[in-house]
Amino acid sequence: MSLFSEWRDDVRCVFQRDPAARTTFEVLTTYPGVHAILLYRLANRLWRRQWRYPARLLAFVARLLSNVDIHPGATIGARFFIDHGACVVIGETAEIGDDVTLYHGVTLGGTSWRKGKRHPTLGNGVLVGAGAKVLGPITVGDNARVGANSVVVADVPEGCTVVGIPGKVVKLREAGRVNPYGIDLDHHLIPDPVGKAIACLLDRIDALEKAVENGGQLAAGSQAAFYKGCNVDNSICESDCGGGTSTSGRRAAGLAE
Repeated sequence: MSLFSEWRDDVRCVFQRDPAARTTFEVLTTYPGVHAILLYRLANRLWRRQWRYPARLLAFVARLLSNVDIHPGATIGARFFIDHGACVVIGETAEIGDDVTLYHGVTLGGTSWRKGKRHPTLGNGVLVGAGAKVLGPITVGDNARVGANSVVVADVPEGCTVVGIPGKVVKLREAGRVNPYGIDLDHHLIPDPVGKAIACLLDRIDALEKAVENGGQLAAGSQAAFYKGCNVDNSICESDCGGGTSTSGRRAAGLAE
């Protein structure tokens, strides 16, 4: 694909994912994330032709203009969008698929000083929320979602949603899928497994305190009913996620046997 074709696709995809975008001129002149990706496309071509210093210098200029730091050696697919481009870092060996969306403050970083593959790989249609850190040579599967401010240091299956520090798979869903009305932005529907677990513990403490007040006896069947009704929503959906029914899959999700 030619450079101009890539630029055209990068600009057009903004209208699918940002309802605030009105005109092409506005996008080209006021969107720092677009400035960053347009200059990256050029720097990457210089990098692949072994013009390493000019590529790094152009990337430095792009960082000054946009506050987005993309190494020219990174591999980025078509229709890439950085919304509210600010404080985004993409490392040299990062690989990003098509139709990926990053929000401000995202880091695709490494966990080693050794040369070689040390940055993450993002599949097609991945959405990474604001402030999230995806670290190391891990793979985030197609159409996965990473919640805001999460820290992901392990592989993420396709279609999964990951939240927390460290990131944990909380449920499977169709996520980050391009549609006629743009990227799915219902961030408020992402569950909070830690918050739910704490709420369950508080409810359990209340039940135990009432039992102590009643002479140390729980009401008949109350313990079983409590654990049945307290779902912390931190499991992998067995019917949709690879490995969800296996022992290793359940352990990876933090489930009891």
